[in-house]
Amino acid sequence: MYEDILNKLAKSNFRSKFKLKDKDKLYIKQKGLDTIRSHACDFIKKRIAPEFIPNDGKQTPMKGHPVFIAQHATATCCRGCISKWHHFEKGAELNDKQREYIINLIMEWIKRQLL
Repeated sequence: MYEDILNKLAKSNFRSKFKLKDKDKLYIKQKGLDTIRSHACDFIKKRIAPEFIPNDGKQTPMKGHPVFIAQHATATCCRGCISKWHHFEKGAELNDKQREYIINLIMEWIKRQLL
C-alpha cells in the first residue's frame, strides 16, 4: 500500500538522506514497535494534526527520536511537506483516516530500516 510513495520519497535527494542510526535501532529494540507506534500517534496528534500549528515547518526535530527521523524521511514532518507529498489540505485538522495513513507510513519506513 505504501510502496509507491516510499519509492517516490527514496528518489528525493533530501528525503533519502534520512536513515536510522544504530542508537535509534537499539532504542526501538528496547522499547518495542508498539511503544514507538504510540509515540508516533502522540507526536502526530499534537504536532501535525491540528488545524493551526504556530511553528509549522519547525515543529519536528531532525534527531532525537526514531519517529522524528522517519517523519523527515516520509515527508510527514510538517503540514507543508504533507500537503506537497501527500496532498492533505493545509489549514484543516487532519481526520482519523489521514492520521492513520501518516502513522502507518512512518511505521512502515521504520520497519524497513530495521531489516
